[in-house]
Amino acid sequence: MAFEQLKLSSQLCFRLYSASRLVTQTYNPFLDKLGITYPQYLVMMVLWETDNQPVNDIAHKLLLETNTVTPLIQRMEKMGLVIRTRGMVDSRQRIVSLTKEGKSMEKEAAKVPQCMLNHFSKCGLSKEEVFQLVPLLDKLIDSLKDHTKDNFEDEVEEK
Repeated sequence: MAFEQLKLSSQLCFRLYSASRLVTQTYNPFLDKLGITYPQYLVMMVLWETDNQPVNDIAHKLLLETNTVTPLIQRMEKMGLVIRTRGMVDSRQRIVSLTKEGKSMEKEAAKVPQCMLNHFSKCGLSKEEVFQLVPLLDKLIDSLKDHTKDNFEDEVEEK
């Protein structure tokens, strides 16, 4: 290999990507019992924390585009978990609210984080090690989320 820095094993991005995929896959058996997918679980957590939110606020909290979240919410509406209503101030805005079924799912979903910690423990990762990851990942996310590719144009050099 001509460029050592291009080895997959040298890439932070690949480690983060792999960890994200594996963690998401680990959630699947727990979420299957609830009848929802991982992205739907994220939306539900946003709404369990604060119900009756505009679609764009939900998207912002999940670091996603509105056009990614809208079809997800539409599917959740068909499942009977949420309803969408027009905004009172701006009728173009869609407010997402939990249904009775969506609210009742919260109690069972509250078991998922502990199940995940138990699973990590079985895989050899202690609770303390998991909790050590949180501030580092938060720092990484916070430092990157306000910077778009436009902010880094001067750092990209053509060779």
